[in-house]
Amino acid sequence: MLVETTCRLKVTAKEREEGIQDLREQIRGHDELYYRHSTPEISDREYDRLKNRLAELEKNQSQLDLFGESLTDASTQTSEDLSPSQTIGDDRLDAFESYRHIVPMLSLDNTYAKEEFLQFDQRLRKLFDLESLSYVVEPKIDGVAISLTYEKGVLVRAVTRGNGVEGDVVTQNILHIKALPERIKGSFAIPELIEIRGEVFMAHQEFLRINKDREAAEENLYANPRNLAAGTVKLLDPKEARNRDLGIVLYGLGACKPKDLFTRQSDFHDAILDWNLPTVENRWLVESAEDAWAAIEKLDLLRHKYEYPTDGAVIKLDSLAMQVEAGATAKAPRWAIAYKFETEQQETILEDIQTQVGRTGTVTPVAHLKPVVVAGSTVARATLHNADELARKDLRIGDTIVVEKAGEIIPQVVKTILEKRPSDAVPYSFPTKCPECDTELLRAEGEAAWRCPSRDCPAQIRGRIQYYASRNCMDIENLGEAVIQQLVDRELVRDVADLYDLGRDDFLQLEGFAEKSADNLLEALEVSKKQELWRLVCGLGIKHVGATAAKDLAREIGSLEALSKASEADLTAIDGVGDIMADSIRAYFADDSNSNRIPRFQEQGLNLECTLSPQMGTLG
Repeated sequence: MLVETTCRLKVTAKEREEGIQDLREQIRGHDELYYRHSTPEISDREYDRLKNRLAELEKNQSQLDLFGESLTDASTQTSEDLSPSQTIGDDRLDAFESYRHIVPMLSLDNTYAKEEFLQFDQRLRKLFDLESLSYVVEPKIDGVAISLTYEKGVLVRAVTRGNGVEGDVVTQNILHIKALPERIKGSFAIPELIEIRGEVFMAHQEFLRINKDREAAEENLYANPRNLAAGTVKLLDPKEARNRDLGIVLYGLGACKPKDLFTRQSDFHDAILDWNLPTVENRWLVESAEDAWAAIEKLDLLRHKYEYPTDGAVIKLDSLAMQVEAGATAKAPRWAIAYKFETEQQETILEDIQTQVGRTGTVTPVAHLKPVVVAGSTVARATLHNADELARKDLRIGDTIVVEKAGEIIPQVVKTILEKRPSDAVPYSFPTKCPECDTELLRAEGEAAWRCPSRDCPAQIRGRIQYYASRNCMDIENLGEAVIQQLVDRELVRDVADLYDLGRDDFLQLEGFAEKSADNLLEALEVSKKQELWRLVCGLGIKHVGATAAKDLAREIGSLEALSKASEADLTAIDGVGDIMADSIRAYFADDSNSNRIPRFQEQGLNLECTLSPQMGTLG
C-alpha cells in the first residue's frame, strides 16, 4: 500500500509506516535490477520519484533506521539495515574481489528543474556568504561509474562504485579499453597515488554493432548502451570483454598524495588533459549560477553529437577547499548536483502486434504503431522483446502508449495509458504455434523466448540464407531478401550450400529475372567462393560467433575442417573465445547437418583455408 500524504489531512502512524516499508521494498527491487543485473524496468525519472517520495515520508521520523551522515560503517551493514532513500545502491557481485575506496565514491543528487538547481546555488552562497560562486559544468555520461588508482603514474586497479565504500575489482576488463593508458605521462606533476573517477560507456556505434550481431544470432538485444556497458564491465571472462569496444571518460578526483597537488576542480581537469587521459569533450568554468545555466543549455544542444550517451549536466564547485567545507551526506556531496535532461517521449496508438520468426526460430513480438516523431525521427515499429515483456506491460491493440528512444537510439514502448484504453481492448494472446509453419512453439527452461523447433520452417531457412549472404558475412551481391523469398518458396534452396548448385535456368524462373540478372547473380556466387575463411565461419551462424570471433577462429585454427574438430581446450586457448562460445561451436559441428556441409563446400570449390598466418594480424 502506497500512501500519498497530499491526498489526506491525516495519516496514521501505521499507514505511514506501511507506505514507507512498501516503497523501500520497491526501491530495493529496482536497485537489484539496475545495479546488479543491468536490466532496469523503470526510467531514471520514475526511480527518482520513488526515492523522493520515500524521503518525504521519512522526514522527521527519528524512530526509522535511516543511514546516518557518514559512510564509515557502510561496509559492515547490509542494504536491509538501511533506508534506500539514504543509500546509493550496490553493484557488487560475489564473483569479484572487493576493494575499499580510499575516499568514498558517492553518487549525485539529481534535479530536473531549474528552480531546484538555483536553490542548490543559493544554499552554497549562503554557506560561504558570497554573492556568486565559480562552478565547473560538464556532461553527465550515462555509463558505469569507475575509480582508477594510479601509483607513481602506473595503473594498478580499476574498481566499480559498489556501495560507495568498496567496489568490485574489474581491472582485467578495463585494461582492454584502447583509449586508457596504463601509465600517465606529462609535464604536470605525477602524484605518488591518485584515485581518478570517471565513467565507462558503450559508444552509440558499438552498441548498434553488437545489437546487430545479437539480432542476427537470435539473441536478446540490449535495451540501451548503459546496460551493455554495465554487463561488459562485469563479464567474468576478460576474453569476452575484449570483443566489445568499451570507452571511458575521466573527470573526478578521489584520494591524492600529496593532498595539496590541486586547489581547484578545473586544475585537475587540466592535469587530466596533460596526462593524455580520455575526458569529456566540453566543460565550462563559470563564475555564477546564471552562467552555469547558460552552459547547461549549451550542453543540451551539443550532447547529441557525442559518441557516448549523455543524460544530463554535472555542476561542481570549482574550489576544492570549498568542496571539503561543504561536505557530503551519506550518499552525495553537497557541493555538486546533476541536472537531468528529460527523455523525449511521445504518445501514439498501438495499431497491431505481429510476430516474426528469426533464423534460429525465436518468435519476437513487434509493435506496429501509428507513426510518430521521437527525438528527430519517425517511429512506426518497436520491438516488444518477448512474451513475458509484453504481458508485464499489458499492452493491447488499440492502446494509447508512450514511446521513447532508449538511450536515444532504439524505439521502445514505455507503458500504456490505462485511462485512454478502449473499452473493447482485449489482452494479447501470444501464439502457441509458429506463424510461419504452424509447428508447436517451445520454450526452454530459464529462457524468455518462445522458439519454433522446426529447422524446415521457411522463415528460419530464409533467415539463415539472408545472414549467410549479408555484407558482414559472405557479401553476395544481388542476393537480397526478395530473391531469397522466391528461392525458398519455390523450394529451390533449403540450405546455404544449395546456393552453389543453382544454375541460370533456376534463376530465370524467378520474377524479375532476365539472362543478364541471372548471370550477375551466378557471378556473385562464384566470387563468394573465394571469400576469406572468417566470412564463411561467420556466415554459418554459429551461436555467439560474430565477425570478430570468426576472425580470431579463422586466424588461429586455420581451416574449417580443423575448426569442426577443435577441442574445448583448443578453442578456449584463443584470446577472445570463452567457455560459452567454445561449447556453442562444438555443439554446432556435433550436428551432422552442419558437419556434412563441409564436404559439399569442398566439392563446390569454396575457400575453406585461412591464407594468413597468426602473426599477420586481423583479417580484413
